[in-house]
Amino acid sequence: MSPCGDATVYIIDDDASVREAMAWLLRSRRLLSEAYAGAAAFEQALGETEPDTPGCILLDVRMPGLSGLALFDRLLERGIASAWPVIFLTGHADVPTAVDTVKRGAFDFCEKPFSDNALVDRVEQALALSRERVAQRAAQRALRARVRELTERERDVMRLIAEGRPNKLIAEELGISVRTVEVHRARVFEKMDVKSAVELANSLQKI
Repeated sequence: MSPCGDATVYIIDDDASVREAMAWLLRSRRLLSEAYAGAAAFEQALGETEPDTPGCILLDVRMPGLSGLALFDRLLERGIASAWPVIFLTGHADVPTAVDTVKRGAFDFCEKPFSDNALVDRVEQALALSRERVAQRAAQRALRARVRELTERERDVMRLIAEGRPNKLIAEELGISVRTVEVHRARVFEKMDVKSAVELANSLQKI
């Protein structure tokens, strides 16, 4: 059976038997996974990478060294927990803590022992959310790249267009001719791949 899609589930748990069982369970649903024995090992493998493919993280709360909660805080700071939703794997005593992490941005928590099917269902939902967020991040990067291609004057004109200013007022504010504004306006629309001032304004709000 071949893996399904390009998403990866990252299993972070210090218990080898749990890692193996989770990997097997995910393979049974045609999901790719990578397993790590602790938070430090995952951070080392992650490096400075920014998520550009879908994924989610199955994270044990209590581990030797850097705890799952401490790793979660670091992933939040880097924005990784947004692109790769985090599902905590918890013991009974950890449930109040896990509930708090959900309030702070974790996708969910599963109390051990958990239902295999219920867990994988949540993983698939997390991956669906990740696909949306990774696509949004890619679109934001593309928009920023387009903005960087604009000249300084084109950025000035773009800002005023996005504010809803007509060409005449833009020309007066920048001290240039209306014809020059029209030329810059056309170039801005072309480089930003938009057809109207409204579309341009909406695009800039997504950056």
